[in-house]
Amino acid sequence: MTTPERYMTRALELARRAAGLTSPNPTVGAVIVKNGKIIGEGYHRAAGLPHAEIEALRMAGENACGATMYVTLEPCNHHGKTPPCTEAIIEAGIAAVHYAIPDPNPHVSGGGHRRMAAAGIEVSAGIGAAEARHQNRFFLHAVTTGKPYTIAKFAMSLDGKIATRTGDSQWISGTEAREMAHRLRQLCDVIAVGAETVIADDPQLTVRLPDVTPAHPVRVVLDSGGRVPLSAKIFSPDLPGKTIVAATDRFPAERRRRLDACGIETLILPPDPAGRVSLASLLDELGRRGYNSLQIEGGGTVLGAFFDGGLVNEVWAFIAPLVIGGTDAPTAVGGTGAARLSDALQLRDVTVIRVGSDFLLRGYAPGTEAGSP
Repeated sequence: MTTPERYMTRALELARRAAGLTSPNPTVGAVIVKNGKIIGEGYHRAAGLPHAEIEALRMAGENACGATMYVTLEPCNHHGKTPPCTEAIIEAGIAAVHYAIPDPNPHVSGGGHRRMAAAGIEVSAGIGAAEARHQNRFFLHAVTTGKPYTIAKFAMSLDGKIATRTGDSQWISGTEAREMAHRLRQLCDVIAVGAETVIADDPQLTVRLPDVTPAHPVRVVLDSGGRVPLSAKIFSPDLPGKTIVAATDRFPAERRRRLDACGIETLILPPDPAGRVSLASLLDELGRRGYNSLQIEGGGTVLGAFFDGGLVNEVWAFIAPLVIGGTDAPTAVGGTGAARLSDALQLRDVTVIRVGSDFLLRGYAPGTEAGSP
């Protein structure tokens, strides 16, 4: 590893500290180096708080003059909730800035690079680019498409079942796998689940981790016609975070009024040809609300609809060494499915890791710009 790569690696490590906490902003880390020593470092902790570059400049103080900055994303050149980082970098007298990837935000989009270069700063891009793209794949996708990045997550047996023929499903995966699934929830802005899963499992869909302050995702229940009982845990006023019911105009008005009284929003969306909530419309609405990422929790009907619609960017499949069997036992992904093997979704950049007694298979849909995992 070269010296510049080592400094960028440190900046990427800093950025990871705020994973899941900065949305709708990106995660960014910055390091300032002078005479071969790190004199300042920082990371963006949450939306509205100082950017990574500002934190690093504050630590470096007057020593920043003539130093080199390594930052995981092109510094901003516009006024948002905070002033532009480029101006602070120029005023501090930074001599060189090396950033990993450009910011596709139309308010930045090369503007930061040009502004710093015009001020006489040596500017370059590309060190650590693959890891930086992966860290910010949610942000990059949302900015360029206007829709959240989607992750299909499910736990299944070796033969692809998510429950027995009697509906028993807790727990297919082990303790370690379930903890990792909660860490995925911590990363995502929104988690979606179907009415059938809520009725069968009565989940809370909150983040439960022993070592972090949870950032609970917004919970979206896909319930086109209003089948989920009002007594479901997901509607409890004591549950932290926010719950939204995504429905169609078939949703009963009285049920909507009762949910409103409990502080639960009912989002009426167009139906798809099957009469269910249009998932494309749901993604458009979530994007308009500034959500960068969506975890699809299930069950098989909802996952199948997302896969059938070509709306999945990434897959997390926890595979347990169990063989459940049974023709009537539900499978992880329902829907119409592929008519031919050549039409099936072929994941790329697949990794498999051991998680306790289970395995996690991760991969990306073709066309998803995800960087290096």
